Amino acid sequence: MNAGRKFALTGLVLWLSACASVPETRKDSKLTGPEGGPVTAISTSPKPGEAKSGDAKSGDVKPQTKEPAPVAKSLAGPERDFTSAVEVARRGELTIAEAALKALLEKSPKLGPAWTNLGIVQERQGRFPDAERAYRQALVLDTDQEAAWDCLVRLAARTGRAASLEAELREALTKQDSVARRTALALNLLLQKKHPAAVAEARRALQVSEQHVPAMQVLAQVYAREGKYELASMVLGNALAIDSQDAATLNALGLVHLGLKERPLALERFRQAIALRPDFAEARNNLGTLLNQGEDYSGARVELEAAVKAAPDFAAAHLNLGNAYRGEGDFPRALAEYERVLQLQPDTKDVYFNLALLHLDLEPAGMDALERLQKAASFLEQYKSKGGTDERTAQYLKDAQKGIDRETRRRERERKEGLKKAAEAAKAPEANPTPASPPGPPATRPGASGKVSKDVQ
Repeated sequence: MNAGRKFALTGLVLWLSACASVPETRKDSKLTGPEGGPVTAISTSPKPGEAKSGDAKSGDVKPQTKEPAPVAKSLAGPERDFTSAVEVARRGELTIAEAALKALLEKSPKLGPAWTNLGIVQERQGRFPDAERAYRQALVLDTDQEAAWDCLVRLAARTGRAASLEAELREALTKQDSVARRTALALNLLLQKKHPAAVAEARRALQVSEQHVPAMQVLAQVYAREGKYELASMVLGNALAIDSQDAATLNALGLVHLGLKERPLALERFRQAIALRPDFAEARNNLGTLLNQGEDYSGARVELEAAVKAAPDFAAAHLNLGNAYRGEGDFPRALAEYERVLQLQPDTKDVYFNLALLHLDLEPAGMDALERLQKAASFLEQYKSKGGTDERTAQYLKDAQKGIDRETRRRERERKEGLKKAAEAAKAPEANPTPASPPGPPATRPGASGKVSKDVQ
């Protein structure tokens, strides 16, 4: 692999630790690559069933390694069944987890957190209508269940219905104010990139509940997107002082540290978030992205494989996992990850840039060299046609064309040499005629005894 060529990093995301699906993205915070990785809204979901260990300063967080359940409220009676279903889901056994949650809900249909987790499992399976029904059922049972609002808001944004949900939330707020609904509206506006309106709604929520961490997270996200990293850091520091075990806050702080050029601190924050929530796909993706940047491809692969296991349709993590495989020289697996990105986000452009570099830098067994280079050039042209503006594109196109020309000339030389050898072989009988066969033995007389030469038997 050409160490001088760097792939596109679709990378650091602030996103939900419970609802593991593809977030809406935006191109902020330049990283290595055509455009910096998408930065999406931070989690506003409450942490499920976590035991709080007491407040800590933002610089002295000691996360516990125990995995919490993915919803905040503890369940009475069927808690064991609920916890068991959650653990099965965390292992990636989604069909079994769904069956367990449905069985639990048949016995206890009013368990809102179970409905939310059922929606999460269904969303991870790509069944969005089923997931939305489950989230809405959770909200029928408890209109203030923030995890359900968070999942519903993000699902609406990903499926192009953010505007309609915004109208629904605004109408509901005219009838009854609610911190959870207002925070959901703030997140909805953030995902639509309506930053001033998002700030206004987050502040309204904080006026009602000044220690409402999810609203703080939305507010800090807006500040970070606007490049106000010091202000974002202050808000998140306050949030961490309120709840030192909030993985989403730690993940958000990691991105703020990156904005402040504090890479070691960013790495530490992402690791702290993962220690609290091992299935936090976005924190693992963020850590994997930084490890890719540092060319620790094996370390990045571990984090990114865990990210896509937790969130199978997380396109950014698939792209970064492809980058890690490419860094390790594993062409087939890198190609498979990039193709998965195209399945999830057909209109993305960065993946074409990375596909081009994959074909430029690696030489898989069994692939024709000229075909490989032609594909590299084609991918770069597709990247340009989709609006890609990375300044390295022109040079990489030149590299691909030089390789094509070199391979074409080599093949032409071989063709000419082959023709020359064939012509020489054809002329050889004329220049060196075959000598006449020697005369045979004298004829024998009838009845005469004699031996026949072994040469002419």
